[in-house]
Formats: sequence, structure tokens, C-alpha cells
Amino acid sequence: MKKLLGVALGVLTAIGGFLDIGDLVTNAVVGSRFGLSLAWVVVVGVIGICVFAQMSGRVAAVSGRATFEIIRERLGPRVGGANLVASFLINLLTLTAEIGGIALALQLASDIQPKLWIPVAAFAVWLVLWRVKFQVMENVTGLLGLCLVVFAVALFLLGPDWSELASQALTPAIPGGEGSAVYWYYAVALFGAAMTPYEVFFFSSGAVEEGWSVKDLGQSRINVLIGFPLGGLLSIAIAACAAVVLLPAGIDVSSLSQVVLPVAEAGGKLALVIVILGIFAATFGAALETSLSSGYTVAQFFGWSWGKFRKPAQAARFHLTMIIALLIAIGVLLTGVDPVAVTEYSVVFSAVALPLTYIPILLVANDPGYMGKHVNGRVTNAVAMVYLVIIMVASLAAIPLMIITGAGA
Repeated sequence: MKKLLGVALGVLTAIGGFLDIGDLVTNAVVGSRFGLSLAWVVVVGVIGICVFAQMSGRVAAVSGRATFEIIRERLGPRVGGANLVASFLINLLTLTAEIGGIALALQLASDIQPKLWIPVAAFAVWLVLWRVKFQVMENVTGLLGLCLVVFAVALFLLGPDWSELASQALTPAIPGGEGSAVYWYYAVALFGAAMTPYEVFFFSSGAVEEGWSVKDLGQSRINVLIGFPLGGLLSIAIAACAAVVLLPAGIDVSSLSQVVLPVAEAGGKLALVIVILGIFAATFGAALETSLSSGYTVAQFFGWSWGKFRKPAQAARFHLTMIIALLIAIGVLLTGVDPVAVTEYSVVFSAVALPLTYIPILLVANDPGYMGKHVNGRVTNAVAMVYLVIIMVASLAAIPLMIITGAGA
């Protein structure tokens, strides 16, 4: 019974933890402009993150090594160092977006300007990182993130034309007034939102934090293969709500208040309270994960002591790295930059950075010296190689598409 409850809790946490500010904003933007014609990208992204996270978790559980320990060893200090710099900057951009997302959620709840909430949000994140145990932190934010199920409830309450939504999803077409370059730009953005690198940094390092071993591989596989796809369904529900309410009205999403507008229209004040709680939990949880990922990447690469399983005094440089990352995020946001714009850029650059971590993990997952009998099987390798091609194409196309389309304008 205890093991069954552990599996159930892991699945629920994976569902609630799948969504962050990138998924929320990008899916709403896409739904308001393209309907469900890009829903196929969410499916592709969910399968991809399942493959990536499952390999990363298995590598960590079998080898006891986290992502950047492996990257330094496999790529060497020079190439690995370049990988570290790029990955850290992308992670920092994502952290900035998540802190901004917390501030925007608190603005919705209080009507106080986000700038005033930014230092409060960052301090709260640091306090939890400093004082709360890893498993408690992960489970509480993931479970509260399940409040975002209200998007799926709102979709049913809106009473949409289901055949029309199904037609948009199953026979995707570029709507009139939107160019093909913009369509593919947002396809890359959605893919980047589903496969943000910090998720893998956190997942593999979390496996070490929680002391995973070979006996935990089954539970890890279930958590990933059930939790992430159900989280993906919530992403599609967000896009569908925007397609039903915002697309016909010609409303382009440029603020968090527009993201939650369909929920408020469908369920009134109670639904609005629930969705704000869900957004707060999702962005707060993602801010915790990206903060930890900042510390993980640097500490693992340089061989410093790291992890929440160690007291802060025993991993001082790990904690200092997280504090510095939070301070940089505060500084960027206090310049007045739009958190929604930061979010949109973060998911695109996430797609750019994906090969940097995917390729080393794929190599190690096939290395008997690390993995013994737990190397990738034929089916996993076949799927992983297909995704290697997809990831490389998305990475190479992201910046040109951003320039051509003016970031989707």
C-alpha cells in the first residue's frame, strides 16, 4: 500500500509539475491565434520529454551521477564548459520568467503592481530552498499545481463545438492571416515549452537527492509515462480554452489576465481563485526547480558539494550560486522588462539549448560502462534517435524563425 501511494503521489506531482509559466503563456498564445492546429506539437513534446526524462532518471539511478557530472566527463572541460555557460544562461532566463510569473499571479490576486511582488517572490523561493526538505517542496508545489485542472473543467463549462476543436487538432491548417513562418515559430516555441532543459537537470539531480537506485526505476518510469502525458492534456486544455474564448474575439494574449479570462468566464470568481492558486503553485514550483538547477549545473561541473540533502553549510557554494541567480533574476525584472515577453523568449531559447544536454545523456544511456545491463533498449533507442533529429532541427530553426517573424509578431 505504501508503494502504491508513492506511485500515485509521484504521478500527481508529475502532472502538476509539468506546467510552468512557459507552458501557460505559450499554449494560451497559440490557442488565441491558431486554435488547436498546433496541438500535435504538444503531443510530440510530451513524448520527447518522457523519453528524455526517463533516460536521465535511469542514468542517475544506475550510475549515481547527475547530468553535469556526466557532461564534464564525456565532453571534457573545454567543450563541457561551453555547454555549462549556455545551459546556465538559458536556465537563468527561465528562472527570470518564473519569478515574473509568480509576481503576475500575485498581482491577479491582489491588484498590486508586479514590481512590488518581485523581491517578495524571490525571497520566498530562497526561504523554501533554504529551509524546506526536497521531497516536501516537490510534492506540495506539484499537488497544488493540480489546481490547473480548472482549465479542463472550464473547457467543458464553455460548451464548445467539440467537432470543430477536433477538426482543428486532427487536420491542422494555418489560419488565414497567419504566415507559415509564424506557424513554425510557434511550433518550435511549444516544443521548447514542453522540453525545457531545466526539467532534466532537476529530474536527474532529484534522483540523486532522493537516493534512487535500480529498484526505483519502475516507479520513476510510471511517474514519467503517466504524469507527463496527463500534464500535456492540461496544456491542450489551456490552448482549447483560448481557442474557444479569445480566438473568436480577436484577443491576442499579452498578459496573464488574458490567459485566465476563459476560466473566469466559464466558472466565475471561484474558478478564478482556483486558477490563480494553480498558476502561483506552478510558477513557484518551477522557480524552485530552476533555482536548484542553477546550483546543480555549476556545482556538478566543478565538483563542488551540492544538494538539499546536505546542510547549507556543507554545500555553501551550491547555495551561493542559487542566491546569485535569484538576485540576477530580480535585477532583470526590476528594469521593467515584460515577464510575458521574457517567457516567450525563454521557451524558444530552451529549444536552442536542448541538444547540449540531450546528446550526452543519450550517449551515456547507451554506454555499458555506466549502465551495465540497463542501457537503452532497441525501441527506446529508435525513438531517442528520431527525437535527436527533431531536436536538432528545432534548435537550428529557432533563431532564424525568431528573426524572420520578429518573435512571432
